[in-house]
Amino acid sequence: MKTYSSLLIGILCLIQFSSMAQLNYIDQNDKNGFNMDTYGRVGVDWNYDNGGSIGRRLNLNNMGSIGGRLEEQDYLELVPSFQFKPFNENDLTKIKVQTRFAVYSNSLSLFGNSSTSSLGGLTVALPEIYAEASNINGKDLNIWIGARLYRRGEVHIADHFYFDDHSGQGFGIEYKNTRFSSIFVSSTDTTADVPPYFYLNIGDGVANLALRQRNVFIVEHDLNLSANHLLTGLFEYQKMGDTRYDMPTPTPLQDADTILNYPADHGFVFGLKLNTNLPKLGAGAYNTFAIRYGTRIANGGDGGHSKTWVTYGAPDLDKLSFEGAYSLSIVDEIKFDITENNNFNAYLIFTQSKGAADTKGMAKTYLGREIYNYKQDLTLGFRDVQYVSDKFHLLSEFHYSQRTDGEEPVYRYQKFSLAPTFAPTGEKSTGVRPHFRFILSVSHYNKNASESLYSPYLQYVGKQRWGHYLGVKAEWWL
Repeated sequence: MKTYSSLLIGILCLIQFSSMAQLNYIDQNDKNGFNMDTYGRVGVDWNYDNGGSIGRRLNLNNMGSIGGRLEEQDYLELVPSFQFKPFNENDLTKIKVQTRFAVYSNSLSLFGNSSTSSLGGLTVALPEIYAEASNINGKDLNIWIGARLYRRGEVHIADHFYFDDHSGQGFGIEYKNTRFSSIFVSSTDTTADVPPYFYLNIGDGVANLALRQRNVFIVEHDLNLSANHLLTGLFEYQKMGDTRYDMPTPTPLQDADTILNYPADHGFVFGLKLNTNLPKLGAGAYNTFAIRYGTRIANGGDGGHSKTWVTYGAPDLDKLSFEGAYSLSIVDEIKFDITENNNFNAYLIFTQSKGAADTKGMAKTYLGREIYNYKQDLTLGFRDVQYVSDKFHLLSEFHYSQRTDGEEPVYRYQKFSLAPTFAPTGEKSTGVRPHFRFILSVSHYNKNASESLYSPYLQYVGKQRWGHYLGVKAEWWL
């Protein structure tokens, strides 16, 4: 009995202490400010090929959501931010610390009845944690330090962030229309095909893994050409460092078990983006055209992503460098109102990339793996939104996508989607959320795509020329 009494007293003390701590925490937030944003999507699907859920995109392989995003898997982001008030009341500086928690499933399974300990279950990531001071002393001056998601250009209906996806950990300073930042990329992933950022440190006779850092230096500048035209210039310099010890000159890789200290390498990126407002075509109407060219190790832009530091293709194993590698990216998007009850959004995405090897076909990486050294993809698509009423919107989409890997025949597909949507907030806007959607998608693949199973969907159902998706999805942001 005495033991139970002591335990009860301990629990009461703990509750009292927790309550006091929570009260102090709330007081702190009331003083300085707290905000919580979120993005998420969740739903279920059905397919008559297996009479159950497949949960996979109909899109082509290595394209991500380029070609339509309506079949995307469950995903959740929580974005808490803390605002701090300057000591002086007249100080107009805005200060915040922001984090972003992302949750998704590694196995494409549903969120329900899953956990981080489940086989192929949920993964929790922290893509963003940074501190920022903006409008410093009332001037157009901002500084930030940490890991930040920085992605200004987006084709929303393809979930593609293009031109300036500079997400990563580093620091930056922004003054008026000019932005400078530096991000530091490092990895110990020995299964990746990109140039290894790691090397085996054997200078001291002890085999241990050491990081090989890549630095990315970025400068952007906005130039207002007129009231409706904004031109953005982009420059990047990327540097992958050399080994920390003097090592013998490496020779071409002989087998997959050999790890060599390859020399330093670098790359440049140049880009222009023109944003044009189209006020005669409705509020918020615009056209955006962007072109970007990357060289050497800065030729990234594959898998539905546009990060230039995810190097594409194989190196020149004679020169032990990515000299001659390149990537060209072109994106055009237009969005406007046809009538007050009808909005139209269309896009074009083109990418051509080549590594440094002297072939367009298969070539060996620094780790001895054979990968494609060349790829070209082109995607066109549109979404039409009909506002049947304030709360009932009808989404219809069409996408065409083709891709060539190396010297293989071209892969092609077309997809049509129809999505009756309930928008409970009752706003006639393409940006209103949440959405409750009923989705029907039908796709058609050419012979090569079908026989090569060149789609996440085809990899599940086998060699078919037609694909189908029937599902209900909710999507929100705040």
